[in-house]
Amino acid sequence: MGPFIIPFASVLQLFFFVCTIFEGVNAQVNGWVNAHATFYGADQSPFSLGGACGYDNTLHAGFGANTAALSGALFRDGEACGACYQLRCNYRADPKWCLRRASVTITATNFCPSNNNGGWCNPPNHHFDMSPPAFLRIARRGDEGIVPVLYRRVPCKRRGGVRFTLKGQSSFNMVMISNVGGSGNVKAAWIRGSRTRTWLPMNRNWGVNWQSSIDLRNQGLSFKLTLVDGKTLEFLNVVPSTWKFGQTFASTRQFF
Repeated sequence: MGPFIIPFASVLQLFFFVCTIFEGVNAQVNGWVNAHATFYGADQSPFSLGGACGYDNTLHAGFGANTAALSGALFRDGEACGACYQLRCNYRADPKWCLRRASVTITATNFCPSNNNGGWCNPPNHHFDMSPPAFLRIARRGDEGIVPVLYRRVPCKRRGGVRFTLKGQSSFNMVMISNVGGSGNVKAAWIRGSRTRTWLPMNRNWGVNWQSSIDLRNQGLSFKLTLVDGKTLEFLNVVPSTWKFGQTFASTRQFF
C-alpha cells in the first residue's frame, strides 16, 4: 500500500478553518490579542470602580480614571488586580466607532461577571468593561454598544512608591496594597513587625487585600512583595509603631 496523501486543496481548507477559529478565540498577532470592550454606566464615578479588587478609590490608589473590569478569563480570581493593559480599538473591524491609531493604558480594578453586557464576559471571552473616560480614548462618543479591541500586557508606570493601607482589628491584619508598578499584580506578600524579626507570610483575602493573624499593634511594620513576574522588593520600616487601622502609608520604593 502506498503512502496516504492529503490533497493540497484540503490542507489549505483546513488551514483557513483553523485560522478562522483562532480569530474568534482571542488569537494573538504580533503580541496583540483580540478582545471586545464596553463601558460602565456614564452616571458612575470613574474613581469608585475598585469593585472586586478592593480598591476603595482608584484615584486614591494611584490609578486615576483609566480602569476596567475584566472578564473571568483575564481576572483569574483577583490575580490580575493591578495589572496594566494597553488597548486599541480595532479600526479595521469597526471603522464606524473606533478611533484610528488611538490607544489607552488601563489598570485592572474590577471583575466583569458572566452574563453581564449580553454575555460578553462569559468564559472563555476576553473582555474589558471600561470606565467611560478610558473607553472614549479609543472609541467615538455615541456608541452604546460594544467595540472590538486589541490588547497586550504592559508594565505599570506609577508615581511615588507602593502604598499600604492598614485595615482589620486587634490580631487580624488586612493590608490593601496599591500603586504597584512593574507587572502591577502581587503574587505573594509578607509582613514583619519591629519585634517579630521574621517575615510572616500573608494570604490573599480578596483582590489586593492581604491578611495575617498576628497582633502587630504598637510595632513598626515592614513588608516584602513578590510580583507575578517574579520581582521581589522589601519595604523596610514603612509603617511607624504609632500606626492606626485605616491609615495609608506610602513607601519610597517602587517596581519598574
